[in-house]
Amino acid sequence: MATTPNDPGVVTPESDGPSKSAAKKEAKRLEKEAKLAAKHLKQATNTPAGEKKAKADKEKKEQEPAFVNTTPKGEKKDMSQPMASGYNPIAVESAWYDWWEAQGFFKPQTTENGETKPEGVFVIPMPPPNVTGSLHIGHALTIAIQDCLIRWNRMLGKTTLFVPGFDHAGISTQSVVEKRLYKAEGKTRHDLGREVFLGKVMEWKNDYQARITDQLRRLGGSCDWDRVAFTMSPSLSTAVTETFCRLHEDGIIYRANRLVNWCVQLNTTLSNLEVDQKQLLGRTLLNVPGYDAKEKFEFGVITSFAYQIEGSDERIVVATTRPETMLGDTAIAVHQDDDRYKHLHGKFAIHPFLNRRLPIIVDEQVDKEFGTGAVKITPAHDPNDYEVGVRHGLDFINILNDDGTFNENAGEQFKGMKRFHARREVIKKLTDLGLFVETKDNSMQIPICSKSGDIIEPVLKPQWWVNCQPLAAEAIKRTRAGELSIGPKQSEADWYRWLENIQDWCISRQLWWGHRCPAYFVRIEGEDFDRNDGKNWVVGRTVEEATERAKILANGKNFTLEQDEDVLDTWFSSGLWPFSILGWPEKTVDFSQYYPASILETGWDILFFWVARMVLMGIYLTGQMPFSEVLCHAMIRDAHGRKMSKSLGNVIDPIDVIHGLPLEQLHQKLYEGNLDEKEILKAIAGQKKDFPKGIPECGTDGLRFALCAYSGGGRDINLEILRVEGYRKFCNKIFNATKFAMLKLDDSFSPETTAKPTGNESLVERWILHKLNVAATQINTQLQERNFMAATTSAHNFWLYELCDVYIEAMKPLTDASVPLQTRTSAQQTLYTCLDQGLRLLHPFMPFVTEELWQRLPRRPTDPTPSIMIASYPVNVGYYLPFKVTFTELKQDPDFISSGEEKDFDLVMSAVRAARSLAASYNLQSNIQLFVHSQTGKEIDLFRSQMQAMITLIKGCSAVNVIEDVKALPAGCGSAVINSTTTVHVLVKGLVDLDAEIAKCDKKLVLARLNLEKIMKIISQPDYAETMPSVVQITNDEKVALLSFDRQI
Repeated sequence: MATTPNDPGVVTPESDGPSKSAAKKEAKRLEKEAKLAAKHLKQATNTPAGEKKAKADKEKKEQEPAFVNTTPKGEKKDMSQPMASGYNPIAVESAWYDWWEAQGFFKPQTTENGETKPEGVFVIPMPPPNVTGSLHIGHALTIAIQDCLIRWNRMLGKTTLFVPGFDHAGISTQSVVEKRLYKAEGKTRHDLGREVFLGKVMEWKNDYQARITDQLRRLGGSCDWDRVAFTMSPSLSTAVTETFCRLHEDGIIYRANRLVNWCVQLNTTLSNLEVDQKQLLGRTLLNVPGYDAKEKFEFGVITSFAYQIEGSDERIVVATTRPETMLGDTAIAVHQDDDRYKHLHGKFAIHPFLNRRLPIIVDEQVDKEFGTGAVKITPAHDPNDYEVGVRHGLDFINILNDDGTFNENAGEQFKGMKRFHARREVIKKLTDLGLFVETKDNSMQIPICSKSGDIIEPVLKPQWWVNCQPLAAEAIKRTRAGELSIGPKQSEADWYRWLENIQDWCISRQLWWGHRCPAYFVRIEGEDFDRNDGKNWVVGRTVEEATERAKILANGKNFTLEQDEDVLDTWFSSGLWPFSILGWPEKTVDFSQYYPASILETGWDILFFWVARMVLMGIYLTGQMPFSEVLCHAMIRDAHGRKMSKSLGNVIDPIDVIHGLPLEQLHQKLYEGNLDEKEILKAIAGQKKDFPKGIPECGTDGLRFALCAYSGGGRDINLEILRVEGYRKFCNKIFNATKFAMLKLDDSFSPETTAKPTGNESLVERWILHKLNVAATQINTQLQERNFMAATTSAHNFWLYELCDVYIEAMKPLTDASVPLQTRTSAQQTLYTCLDQGLRLLHPFMPFVTEELWQRLPRRPTDPTPSIMIASYPVNVGYYLPFKVTFTELKQDPDFISSGEEKDFDLVMSAVRAARSLAASYNLQSNIQLFVHSQTGKEIDLFRSQMQAMITLIKGCSAVNVIEDVKALPAGCGSAVINSTTTVHVLVKGLVDLDAEIAKCDKKLVLARLNLEKIMKIISQPDYAETMPSVVQITNDEKVALLSFDRQI
């Protein structure tokens, strides 16, 4: 570069011949002008430009051959070929996963003697996806977060283990196979028989386990596949049997005939957690599964009717939301202090349809102010009535068959009738008898099966139960003692609230698919025992053990063993997951080295379904918390905030986001499930609205990064595919920036042994190294805090706004052939450090593109690392590994801290951005003349030293002038204030409408005056100095100086 004779602070292109960079600029300018001229010519033709462009794009796309992966499975991709012309996620992401797995990178890295590494151990038991169907986008969020943590800790040098696995999902899997069986063959499981049907389910399980495995691999989950687990595998089934027997022996599991949540549609018991409460504000007509789709039933009302008092003309009126249950009534309760009914104490009412006398009892739990003050009691079909029945020794009469029809206890006229048909019939017959009183709207909740949508019925059944109170008390005690942290805080509050109010857990399920209860009824010859209680039941780890226990019970008499037909709740086996996958109850090496786990990451919606049960079981069976941390991520909803639902057409397969899928193929996938035709048409309409052009190809890296970027601690994520596509473009930016940067690292380039600066770096080099160090420190701290949104923002900002937008542009003059070798080499070494460390910082979020690009970089002479996934993670640029200290305790390498240089170059960039803004506001695209005026010698020297960088960073800039005297500023400039001592000016005279610009300036002047007056009014308050925080006072002083300066110019 050269300075003009008149001013040492003016930089212009050389007058005696252009440099290479100037020549390139001029060539680009001419090329741009030629393209512009061609564009104008094109627009002048008869054919619309849009049509021609679309045709050209289509032809270009047709010419691009589809990528074919030619790398043999397990072998390393050939990186000797030139980089592709553009970023293709499918090509970039090919082959690496198989190579990583073949190299054993997914296995725990241990010392030579097989011990875990001194840097620490980090273990995640993957929440096992159900084999019910393929993974959806919510599972992708789980993998994105968990694999990010695993890869980060692996790069920190720890022994890491990510255990994959699958859950048999008893109710859901059996239900979906039964639906498919009936749809395909018109048969039920009973037509096939238990063994044949279980074979069908196992075929389904094998099919979907393979599909899910492929999805997990495509998502980049770095799991140890040699340790893959399944909840019904022999080893995990042994753990289930051992747990049941041990808890029964200790009195924690017991058998009782109690009310359960019965789902007629699924024909099984459900736990309270599997029942949703649907709120109704008043009369509502609803469809019920198992009935004709055109048939609707009335809910949200309360029905009043009368019972006749025995031996009297008097009647007593009761009210109910379930009138059909009156067929199971065994009493009427009133409050002992209710004067209206004192004369009826001890008397009986007569059931109108059955030969049954109903005693009128007094109970203090009756609310005499509610309704008539008289309550019908149905102990066998209502939780509150059950307690009343126990207190008063009432009869418990079950009127419901398992299939939802009424049994003989309901009377001959109702026997065999479906429950909601019986509801209508009961009201009709009460009306015929003159006993019906009225029906009113009633705000209420109705229990709904979360699996089938059926209305739940409380039914008496003999089942196996877990006494949870003592287990929960220990879990609360240990959590409060700090053995377990739960995040976010909202989930921690939910945790305590649920454990403190925990109820006993019914673990029996009337299914075929699952772990059959290892409990046996002992039928002793000549004796009649009740199967409902547990007195004549034994448990056994094997049939032999159960037989030995039965012999003791039979006391020498002949007996037979009958194993319980029921299976155990799926969550019973899932509750053992963190230790059963490591070989428990055997004392294996895996169990000793990798239990307890480091973290359990999952959705907040299964905090009680699963997480709490793992804690209860883990503490009781192993004596330890199964993990030290629980992290609950958000629930993914669609862009409109709606829950993902197949019938809405908004359920997204992550593979479709990775590869992209046309709209027609999205529609076609709907026919692969169990949706009926009406639901399919509704889903198609939803897909047309949400994905009018189908789902664009985003790649795994873009998807993972987007999902992590969404994870900010809230309870819901409204996912927009366009945002995911935006991060695919970020991958493209990284790819192209690295490709361009590689051109600056010529064949003669060789990285230094270490990344440590030499001390001879230019200002922009010191600035970018400082920014790199800041980014490394921030990302590590944010990952430690599990703030994935902040971590991705830090990584994104460094790459996009600091490395790509600034350093790679600003270094161009530093690598010109005309500059000294030392300057060029230094700029190259800095660039290499930024690329190397920057890719490492991104790797946990974007494993594939970072590996692809990192493999293109040369290695430092002493670095034999074969893969970025086992390279050291930058904690800060000087130190790689944190070992046993927290990130906030780490001392940073002072060679990489350049706070002064950061401040200086940030000021330069402020001037650059202001100049760009001015040029854009005046629509100046070339020959931009920039003037920087400063009142301090230090800033003048700074700007003069960075003039060439500023020319490079301001598109279309032809000269930068740094002036000390404002009088040297030419007339006709647009201006912007940088700080109280510096302004930038762009020459616009002759290029713009001066009258319009003067009007703009007048408006700015008025605004500056108003803002200044507003602040001065605050400062002039009498108690300002004493009451206003010092930070605010300093800020206000700076604003006053800036606004005053703004008015002056």
